[in-house]
Amino acid sequence: MASKDAQSRRSRGLPGFLPGASDPDHGLHIAPSNPGDQAWQRGPPPPGNLPPGLEYLSQLDLIIIHQQVELLGMILGTETANKYEIKNSLGQRIYFAAEESICFNRTFCSTLRSCILKITDNSGQEVITVNRPLRCNSCWCPCCLQELEIQAPPGSIVGYVAQKWDPFLPKFTIQNANKEDILKIVGPCATCGCFGDVDFEVKTINEKLTIGKISKYWSGFVNDVFTNADNFGIHVPADLDVRVKAAMIGACFLFDFMFFEHSLAGL
Repeated sequence: MASKDAQSRRSRGLPGFLPGASDPDHGLHIAPSNPGDQAWQRGPPPPGNLPPGLEYLSQLDLIIIHQQVELLGMILGTETANKYEIKNSLGQRIYFAAEESICFNRTFCSTLRSCILKITDNSGQEVITVNRPLRCNSCWCPCCLQELEIQAPPGSIVGYVAQKWDPFLPKFTIQNANKEDILKIVGPCATCGCFGDVDFEVKTINEKLTIGKISKYWSGFVNDVFTNADNFGIHVPADLDVRVKAAMIGACFLFDFMFFEHSLAGL
């Protein structure tokens, strides 16, 4: 009862510009299975007009993103298209994400490359498309900084992730389909990790209230040196709009490209 009261107080404390928050008493329910199982049981549909496929996100307050290790890239030392598993807190896979890009871009544009990330559910249905154009990543080029477009379902824009100019800290905003700022994400001054997690705090626009975070988990010296596989956790209020959660998944991919793509990024 105490945990429900705490969640209720936290929900009431959120600003009114977080639209479409679903009723926490409805939505999806996890099947009573072992954490390693892949089963995901659909409960009663949440109220409101949610994009198809995003109802999986309506009850989650933790989204885990695991990059799959590409053995070919490890052996040949080449950059392969990224692939990710998106899981709930029990380790059950709810989505799979695959990068679509050409070899030329991965080789010569490296972490700045343009690409498309297609996110599918467990039935293979594409539910989210993330478009990343070729843009700059420097405080000396404030007019052409990083930006992502989030579509859910594919063809229907629900939000954007836009990098904001700042001389000291990595800063980004989550925007709605009309490019109106909803939330701000502020990263640390140094994203190297230094044998620990790297946290990007999710804040209100005025940066006075922190409502969540996106964390890059440090998985150990051996893994960070010999692979470029990263693990992330997105911590958000469970009743946050699923469109905003989808945009934060896109932001997580962007951070991986920008800050952690190279094999030594976790050191």
